[in-house]
Amino acid sequence: MSKTDWIQQEIDSLKSQGLYNNIRTISSPQGAWLTVDGKKVLNFCSNNYLGLANHPALIAAAKKATDDLGLGPAAVRSIAGTMNVHIELEKRLAQFKGVEAAITFQSGFTANLAVIPALVTKEDVIFSDKLNHASIIDGCRLSGAKIIAYEHNDVKSLEEQIKANLSQYRRAMIITDGVFSMDGDIAPLPDIYEVAKKYDILLMVDDAHGEGVLGNGGRGIVDHFGLHGKVDVEVGTMSKAFGVVGGIVAGKSVIIEWLRQRGRPFLFSSAVTVPDAAACLAAVDLLEDSTQLVDKLWENAKYFKAEMKTLGFNTGVSETPITPVMLGEAPLAQQFSRELFDAGVFAMAIGFPTVPQGKARIRVMISASHSKDDLNKGLEAFKNVGKNLGVI
Repeated sequence: MSKTDWIQQEIDSLKSQGLYNNIRTISSPQGAWLTVDGKKVLNFCSNNYLGLANHPALIAAAKKATDDLGLGPAAVRSIAGTMNVHIELEKRLAQFKGVEAAITFQSGFTANLAVIPALVTKEDVIFSDKLNHASIIDGCRLSGAKIIAYEHNDVKSLEEQIKANLSQYRRAMIITDGVFSMDGDIAPLPDIYEVAKKYDILLMVDDAHGEGVLGNGGRGIVDHFGLHGKVDVEVGTMSKAFGVVGGIVAGKSVIIEWLRQRGRPFLFSSAVTVPDAAACLAAVDLLEDSTQLVDKLWENAKYFKAEMKTLGFNTGVSETPITPVMLGEAPLAQQFSRELFDAGVFAMAIGFPTVPQGKARIRVMISASHSKDDLNKGLEAFKNVGKNLGVI
């Protein structure tokens, strides 16, 4: 028996349970329509909330920066990889979000891997929402701190866990996603802040799906709730609404200074590339100039969700453009996704372990780039497949 036979057995098991992830290939720019596996399909999958991933202004900025400064920084930020475009981006992001300072990382995932272990260690405790993103979970594990999960978006559960455990540890931090990526619901951040304030605990929010979506002109969940200066750490990403790639940590200047000294992805992995940083700056320009794209995103989301509910679909507890179409079992969700693709709609099934067993779904990601006609085409496909599979 080969020492890797167990891996093939596990892969075969995933396939038999309908949990195997068949990864499709895209051969076109991101947008409302894509060429996927050689077929033109309506795009209901991407996190391209504002349609910026192929925006002419971002492409032009990336090209110009490449001409001026080249491609890769060729070093970590702390040695020889910090370029003027990085500093400018961090200043602009801090201004945009109304915080003291900001620092950028290679991705939202690495931002979480940087900030959590820098702020808490094995002598400390983390109170973490039960449905927090995998990158938060991994950052918590890397820190060595005790991880205590509280019930999802349940402030009473959070306070109960704090009362029962806080005295046993040196320091503590509360961590929650802002917008939960699978269900599209929003954390009750004002109430969580009151608990953090009451017990003098650091508060961190991961706003990956709130950047460019919530708040005035897409300034995020802290702006949405008017909590400026009250949330210690905001983590975000530039790979979703910003249409590029990269992570951000924003908040108190002393925390940002500390991350420049002890954020391991900052210290030990090469900096964000020049064209990426320049394109992110162009995205900030667009968001500061107008709320038009954010407004269109919400208009599209409200229309699509209302029509899906009218058709009889269960869209869960979503409060944002993330629209889960709840189907239950993974094989049904995968079959639904395949039939949608045959009908010209690209909407992937999501099952365990990304979501709990029995809560498989199609997650529809609405974008400002969708026209009303695009949304109607998608609704028609969902109606036909839903009836064919006995879902509605």
